[in-house]
Amino acid sequence: MTAFSTWSLTKLTEHLIAQKIVPTISRETLRRILREGKVTWQSTTTWKASTDPDFLSKMHTILALYDHPPADGRVVCVDEFGPLNLQPRKGKSWRPATHPLRLRATYHRYDGVMHMLAALDLSSGRMYYRIRPRKRAGEFLDLLKVLRARWPGEKLYVVLDNFSPHRHLSVRRWAADNDVELVFLPTYGSWLNWIESEFAALRYFALNGTDHRSHTEQNAAIAAYMRWRNARAEPKTRFAPDSPIRSWTEYPHYPAKVA
Repeated sequence: MTAFSTWSLTKLTEHLIAQKIVPTISRETLRRILREGKVTWQSTTTWKASTDPDFLSKMHTILALYDHPPADGRVVCVDEFGPLNLQPRKGKSWRPATHPLRLRATYHRYDGVMHMLAALDLSSGRMYYRIRPRKRAGEFLDLLKVLRARWPGEKLYVVLDNFSPHRHLSVRRWAADNDVELVFLPTYGSWLNWIESEFAALRYFALNGTDHRSHTEQNAAIAAYMRWRNARAEPKTRFAPDSPIRSWTEYPHYPAKVA
């Protein structure tokens, strides 16, 4: 039993010497040994395991849609991003040495929150979105109707999570009547939704390091990024091609890196 949960190189060298594992060792020697052993300094992450008994079948259904899009339609990934409140957001930027950008602290956040409802079209790589003050079944259904109108005559395969508005009876009835197949992710399997990586990029490049004072201003920043992104969009064709998820025959007890 040791006293530390996080070990610096200095503490590691002191521990190795105190336990008589080595008579002496420098930090640089220890650093080299760790590097040669492919041991690196990493952040701890969390993982929420899926409790879905049909996890594997649902996962392989979605991977099949990604790998072999149906000839009779289009695969679209949808999800909500947010909440988009007004707050200073930490980020990184190029600044003069020793002069980092400093943002205000906030103790009260006014003006409420907004939510982005977005779709990623895999065949073109383009994203379509709208920002609304609520994210209920009505708002979600409005997004689906926009997508349906954009691609008339094509069946839509919509990949989405189990958020309750997505499963609302009005949504399911409309989808059944309008040639839209809702393909639900496994429970706690949002990492299988291709749009998640796009949200990560949106947060990093458009929101991190900002301090917008109005939703109009923040929405404009998001719109500018989305225009830039869509102008460079390419078809999405390779989802986690080398990930161990490709060979799973049962749900493991450890997380997988999928991208």
